[in-house]
Amino acid sequence: MPWKGEKDAYKIWLSEIILQQTRVEQGWNYYERFIKNYPNIGALAAAKDQDVFKLWEGLGYYNRCKNLLHTARTIVNEYNGQFPNDYETILSLKGIGPYTAAAIASFAFQLPYAVVDGNVFRVLSRYFNIAEAIDGTAGKMRFTHLAQEVLDQSQPGIYNQAIMDFGATVCKPFAPSCGICPLQKNCQAFANGLVNELPVKEKKLLKRKRWFNYFFFEHGAQIYIHQRAQGDIWANLHEFYLVESPDQVVWNNASVMELLQDQLGIQTGVLKEVSDLLVQQLTHQQIKARFIQVVLTKKPALLTKGQWVDKKLINQLAFPKIILQWMENAAPLKI
Repeated sequence: MPWKGEKDAYKIWLSEIILQQTRVEQGWNYYERFIKNYPNIGALAAAKDQDVFKLWEGLGYYNRCKNLLHTARTIVNEYNGQFPNDYETILSLKGIGPYTAAAIASFAFQLPYAVVDGNVFRVLSRYFNIAEAIDGTAGKMRFTHLAQEVLDQSQPGIYNQAIMDFGATVCKPFAPSCGICPLQKNCQAFANGLVNELPVKEKKLLKRKRWFNYFFFEHGAQIYIHQRAQGDIWANLHEFYLVESPDQVVWNNASVMELLQDQLGIQTGVLKEVSDLLVQQLTHQQIKARFIQVVLTKKPALLTKGQWVDKKLINQLAFPKIILQWMENAAPLKI
């Protein structure tokens, strides 16, 4: 991406404003066109409003464009065309919030301000095993303070970019690559088997539809199970290894083996079957589940949260209705 490693405050600011409420793939071309037409803040400030609005056309949320022009002209008129180099002044500019101000301050001026986005929330929540909701007021404050506390004061720009990239490529929202993660040894969520349950979001429990992907691991005569935690549906009931996804996932041999290797370091296994979709309607949400049966040649060391139990004992444990529904028809578990 053209703004990666950028030191020019104008270009950093421009990229951050464009990327507010815009996907990277869409914003990329707009950024390059803006830089070509307005290579510096003076050129943007001197531009005609309608010309800038025309260039912005298709990005939506036109207040961003209006604020862009207002701030460019403020910097030219009040700061001699030089982007302010202190955090508080940057934050005072129209259209710039704490995240954007921290990005400009750290990337352009190496000032020690943590950039806190969804990637950073996720990494911190998992690394420190914090179950406080990241979308609640108290949670946002807690994680913002924590991000500032662990910031590399001597290299804030590099650190901020690194932790955001780490969250985007390794500590991903869905199916994080725990098996190859360099922070695995010190990650508290990993140590407690809670990676797929963090971070917590208050709004998550209000979702109308949730996609549960249950991995039914078999090793000899044993299967892997664990108990669900408090704070969500089916607390204390048993379940198989769960990976909740934001949408439906197509499971085949390649996608299953990729997830197992990345998340659990499982190199060998045999995919036996992927179930049809099962649906359970709860009061405020709908659960859609698939069951992926995998035979393992050895027990993965990275499976730490639950326990291996004999198949014959499975009917003595309490499971949610949707799992019981699958178990009644599953060949390995006729009950």
